[in-house]
Amino acid sequence: MPQDFPSGCIACHTRRNTSLVTLETIPLMRFLKTLLWITLAATGAISLGAIAASRGESINSIWLVIASVCTYLIAYRFYGAFIAAKVMALDPVRATPAERLENGHDFVPTNKWIVFGHHFAAIAGPGPLVGPVLAAQFGYLPGTLWIIAGAVLGGAIQDFVILFASVRRDGKTLGQMAREEIGKVGGAVALVTVLLIMIILLAVVALVVVNALAGSPWGTFTIAATMPIAVFMGLYLRYWRPGKVLEVSAIGFLMVLASVFGGQMVAESASLAPVFTLSAMGIAIAIIIYGFFASALPVWLLLAPRDYLSTFVKLGVIGMLAMGILVVRPELQMPALSRFVDGTGPVFAGKIFPFCFITIACGAISGFHSLISSGTTPKMISRETHILPVGYGAMLLESFVAIMAMIASCAMQPGVYFAVNSPAGVVGKTAEAAAATITGWGYPVSATAMAAMAKSVGETTLFGRTGGAPSLALGMAHIFSSGGGGDAVLGFWYHFAIMFEALFILTIIDAGTRVGRFMLQDILGHISKPLGRTSWMPGVIATSAIIVAAWGYFLIQGVRDPLGGINSLWPLFGIANQLLASIALAVATTIILKMHGPRYMWITIMPMVWLVTVTFTAAWQKIFSPLPRVGFLAQAEAIAKGPQTAATATLIFNNQLDSVVCGTFMILVAIVLADSIRLWIGILSGSSKSKLVESPFVQTKLAADQI
Repeated sequence: MPQDFPSGCIACHTRRNTSLVTLETIPLMRFLKTLLWITLAATGAISLGAIAASRGESINSIWLVIASVCTYLIAYRFYGAFIAAKVMALDPVRATPAERLENGHDFVPTNKWIVFGHHFAAIAGPGPLVGPVLAAQFGYLPGTLWIIAGAVLGGAIQDFVILFASVRRDGKTLGQMAREEIGKVGGAVALVTVLLIMIILLAVVALVVVNALAGSPWGTFTIAATMPIAVFMGLYLRYWRPGKVLEVSAIGFLMVLASVFGGQMVAESASLAPVFTLSAMGIAIAIIIYGFFASALPVWLLLAPRDYLSTFVKLGVIGMLAMGILVVRPELQMPALSRFVDGTGPVFAGKIFPFCFITIACGAISGFHSLISSGTTPKMISRETHILPVGYGAMLLESFVAIMAMIASCAMQPGVYFAVNSPAGVVGKTAEAAAATITGWGYPVSATAMAAMAKSVGETTLFGRTGGAPSLALGMAHIFSSGGGGDAVLGFWYHFAIMFEALFILTIIDAGTRVGRFMLQDILGHISKPLGRTSWMPGVIATSAIIVAAWGYFLIQGVRDPLGGINSLWPLFGIANQLLASIALAVATTIILKMHGPRYMWITIMPMVWLVTVTFTAAWQKIFSPLPRVGFLAQAEAIAKGPQTAATATLIFNNQLDSVVCGTFMILVAIVLADSIRLWIGILSGSSKSKLVESPFVQTKLAADQI
């Protein structure tokens, strides 16, 4: 007979059995999780081995996707989580500056996914798209390994630590933190250096957008449409339906989708196409005006919703590209190592070391990210626990974008790649001459085939379309059309990719200009207190105008440059960007040293030493190399020996100016590094005080539904 249980014991017995099942299940779940991560690690290692060991035969692009994704997942789960728990000790109940200093303009507690979208949109500029395409001239192997390793061990670490440090210091900028943590001399120099570098970076980024949008009514219309859509979303969340993020996201996504197809209709309209077909100078002026308003208006009205909106398109297209690669599985036609590893490449001159590591910046590590991580983003973070996915996770996602760009460029035939990316001065001014030169290198291509390809995408010619953007669009269009439609839809996907690249890059302008305004206000605040207050509108308007005028000047000069501007400004972009990352890692190392002593210094000091070595070597070669295609001064001297025209005079001046700017950056960064090392030695020896400048703890009052 069944045993009788006292009243209530049946429930107790049931709970006891449930507890036993739960306790027995825990080891099994742990085992399965461990097995999953071991499998991912093994799969990633095998894929990396396949990439590195392949020689003399083509390799499928799927190996690059698997290797990168496995590495990113393991890095986020273990390395990122380790730093968050042990080094930073992120506190979910600690109020952030967005909550404590909320002013409705710059400091605004924001939903985690909107912050992620803003941050990803702001950091993902031309680097992960253009850099890998240009570096593909060395072959797919050097750039791929640098993108993966650089992001996990360098770029994501820099973004993560600087974002954490800024959140703990009332959202202060990189320059402010350098002055407070390193010292007056190094900090003051860092503040000025960062601002100067920022101006150059914004000018180059804007120039890439100008080159992509000039003469493109489709792209111009679509990007212009995102601005009123963003304002609508900002008002919707602020006043009409507060907290309804998913609702407004769906509406915004549909409106952006409509603007994409609307752009195609505009481009095909005889009456509307001329209205949105602007010259390079017209696009430049429009970008300057937009940069001013994005900096001066409240962050919730234009900047944050537009960046969030852009992220839909960015992630959507990258997801489509990833799916296209998984479906089509294109073979990489570019060899692992090309013949141009010796430094004689037609796209840009210089050997793998150091030039591969400054050409690919944002996809691996970028100093510009530290400005966003200490600019707009820390003023929007509503919980410290959001710092890990925003700071570390967004950088890994951007690195994956760079892998996609590398695949798209290397899936083309090498002859086509070099025909598109090589300047006429290197391969020849006629299509026949260029084709003969490139074929002579061992990469066959014909003028007839290139003419047919240009016709299929709606271009007059594809020869000499330097800068990386056109060849990336061609590679993306090839992958998309291979998934269905063939050559019939190649032109559609090509122009769609051009629009996507411009949209992808433009988001860096608004966030970068706003961060530049913050830095300028930091400096001017020592002269006049009101100018230093980010809530005083006259100061906001004045400093926004100054920053826009500064990078706008270099942008206009780039548009007027006889060689298109990119040739003279892009090398400075790479060097300045990585020098800025060196400063950011020096600040991060100082903060970690003060928090924990030497125990965790290696996390930031290792990537810093590598970057300093790479960038100082590159800067030295760009100034003093005797090879005209490498050295600024040698190129100016070579041009001076030829026939003189107004164009050659401009080129000589630009090269001389580049050498002066590059040398100035080297000296300023060396001062910051020397002052940092002096402080580290003092702290380690006990002769200097290890005092952190953190804001005091305040417990959060934000409810879960407010974040």
